[in-house]
Amino acid sequence: MSADDFGTTPDGRPTHRFPLTDGTLEVAVSDYGATLVAVRAPDRSGRLADVVLGHDHVSGYVSGDGFLGATVGRVANRIGGASFVLDGRRFALTPNEGEHHLHGGGERSLARVVWEVVDVSPQRVEFHHVSPDGEEGYPGRLEVTAVYEVVDGEVRLTYRAGTDARTPVNLTNHAYVNLAGEPVGTVEDHEVQLFAQRWTPVDDGQIPTGDIAEVAGTPLDCRRAVRIGDRLPALVDTVAGGFDHNLVVDGEPGEVRLAARVSEPTSGRRLELWTDQPGVQFYTGNQLDGSVVGRAGRAYARHTGLCLEPQQFPDAVNQPAFPSPVLEPGEAYLHRSALRFSVD
Repeated sequence: MSADDFGTTPDGRPTHRFPLTDGTLEVAVSDYGATLVAVRAPDRSGRLADVVLGHDHVSGYVSGDGFLGATVGRVANRIGGASFVLDGRRFALTPNEGEHHLHGGGERSLARVVWEVVDVSPQRVEFHHVSPDGEEGYPGRLEVTAVYEVVDGEVRLTYRAGTDARTPVNLTNHAYVNLAGEPVGTVEDHEVQLFAQRWTPVDDGQIPTGDIAEVAGTPLDCRRAVRIGDRLPALVDTVAGGFDHNLVVDGEPGEVRLAARVSEPTSGRRLELWTDQPGVQFYTGNQLDGSVVGRAGRAYARHTGLCLEPQQFPDAVNQPAFPSPVLEPGEAYLHRSALRFSVD
């Protein structure tokens, strides 16, 4: 299967865009950052429109800072103080959000490298990358595989990893979704339902306190579908500036289960997130400020897209009460998630 030219990185690396389809969805992924570039999904009238934010050329991903559609890691989300202690040794990571470490760090994070293409077909593409010992401060040589597959109206994502030394691993995809389709407004009229009774509170730096609390009585209680715009006023003056919270997904980690459902009333499009991960970060694009210019010259403003990031808990490597993200040599890291599209 042929790939489309996606441009060249500033250091001369060629990149590619791979079209995938199951006859219902038209999807594109890139070897730069193992990135989900586009998802064209039908509305209730059968009209296709792109429902993820993105760029038409690799230069947009190289210059942008929003992690649009990227595979993020080695460790997604935040690590407090950009460091952790493992086996009595402190490891200093790249700080890229003030004093903290976010989404794997800087120029050699998984979102910033060109992955090797292992296999590609009309419905599936498999990428591979080796992160050497010490990259972005992490211990161990990490081999990572990312697979995108389009089947029966779903975009299925599978991440696998192995290491030769103990190291934390937490991989996820950082797609921004707007079910209204391009050209996009905000997601305030979207309705969201989160299958989570608990969440992990954070301090003023958005680093978890180590507690796990009930969502009942908080703006994070989306156990029944709520209009996003109705909840934002209670959150815009907080440190998050909107939704940017880790929810503890109901059910048993390791089993694929329904974590979230989002719908957009005008188009009728609906998205369900299914995952085997213990948590999901629900984020409403609070840091988008118009400086990121996407497809067709569209500036992505605040709340233009939402993210549902299946994950292990943030800063888990520093939180003894959280499930451990440490991968042992000889163990196999596995993450399975699916974005399931339909119409009302």
